[in-house]
Amino acid sequence: MKKIKIQFLGASETVTGSKFYLETPELNIMIDCGMFQGLKELRTINWEPLPIDTSKIDAVLLTHGHLDHTGYLPRLVKEGFRGKIMATEPTLAITRIILLDSAKIQEEQAKKANEEGYSKHTPALPFYSIKEAEDTIKLFAGCKKNGWNQLSKNIKCRYRPNGHIIGSTFIELELFGKLFVFSGDVGRINDKLLAPPERPKWADYLFLESTYGNKLHPEEDVAEILSSLIKKTIHNRGALIIPSFAVERLQLLMLILWELYKKNKIPNIPIFIDSPMGNNVLSVFKQFPDWHKLSTTEFDTMTNHATIITSYADTWKTIDDPRPKIVIAGSGMVTGGRVLTYIKQLIDEPSTNVLLVGYQAEGTRGRQLLEGAHELKIFGKYIPVKAGIHRIESLSAHADQAGLLDWISAIENVPENVFLIHGEPSALDAFKVKIGDSKGWNCHIPKRNEIFEIII
Repeated sequence: MKKIKIQFLGASETVTGSKFYLETPELNIMIDCGMFQGLKELRTINWEPLPIDTSKIDAVLLTHGHLDHTGYLPRLVKEGFRGKIMATEPTLAITRIILLDSAKIQEEQAKKANEEGYSKHTPALPFYSIKEAEDTIKLFAGCKKNGWNQLSKNIKCRYRPNGHIIGSTFIELELFGKLFVFSGDVGRINDKLLAPPERPKWADYLFLESTYGNKLHPEEDVAEILSSLIKKTIHNRGALIIPSFAVERLQLLMLILWELYKKNKIPNIPIFIDSPMGNNVLSVFKQFPDWHKLSTTEFDTMTNHATIITSYADTWKTIDDPRPKIVIAGSGMVTGGRVLTYIKQLIDEPSTNVLLVGYQAEGTRGRQLLEGAHELKIFGKYIPVKAGIHRIESLSAHADQAGLLDWISAIENVPENVFLIHGEPSALDAFKVKIGDSKGWNCHIPKRNEIFEIII
């Protein structure tokens, strides 16, 4: 008999901070290693030491490169982790970009807070530094998709594409003959950039994301919404600001806008891409063509249709540019990045429109805008919101409830347990009921730091 201990260190009763720790007789493994984002009480948890001995972790397996799945890695290394960080090559490329970009932003924000004195902490410190991010990257170990990786005598894993973003996978982890399946973030079936998610055929224990466990994505005419907003922007001689996630969403928006122009649905309005991280992600798309649908010609044409901003000085030139314009900038939840500069300077103008195109977690500025906030706090100052606030929900890179049910429909057995993770409480509760009614499966909603023991 073998005992497996699973500890839910994040993405438990919330969407962010994915971290799942498995102690086994042969190896100690962490699946994902993300930062908490959104509400202050969640972000505060990031600064707390993990309730485990990080030096005893042998490997971290990453499902994909988003910050809420990778952003805690430098802290893990700082706390003593020296094992391998394993993922597909494009996931490691994305993670490298995200960690370095995040570290740079944190260093800059800490410096600004100290200079202007608006932090409650003296001194304000970055969550991790560029040097710490670089030390973390040295531990990366690339894995091929769909092939088994033998980790020890009785433990092996494989990475299977699941849509969502480039390089994204679900992980099948075989422990002493039992199959543990970690969904990661499941993507959409009809994605313009990525192939449909592969589906697991067997799962003794299933760890299933539930971001949209209680929702169906609306049927929206994205082309019509964008065309209308762009025409309105031109008429008002204003700016259309689209806060965007740098990975997949930014590239998808570039593709949609290029297709609209090509079909004469919109005029040749200036499009500015202002996301250093997003620009780097474009190079990942170019480097790994077998991970997306675009041909080299399509990719190059789409990229050349927009102006790629590389310097912060050009950010200010873009703000001062009097022409009607579209600006796509990170971050997608308006929590940081270049978009804050545009929002700070332009959101108090009625001629500005802001279009939110992704999930907005609790406690983020994006969620505040969705909920009708009349002002936003940016860099310690309150800025009145006079811009029009709009939303497109159907561009989400997450499967909705129907998509998640479709993803698990190929599982041939009845899992011994299904752990619902990566969802807000209302989504988790609704999805638990739905799976129980439709599949008859036993579902458990773990709490943060809860320990679950399995005897094999």
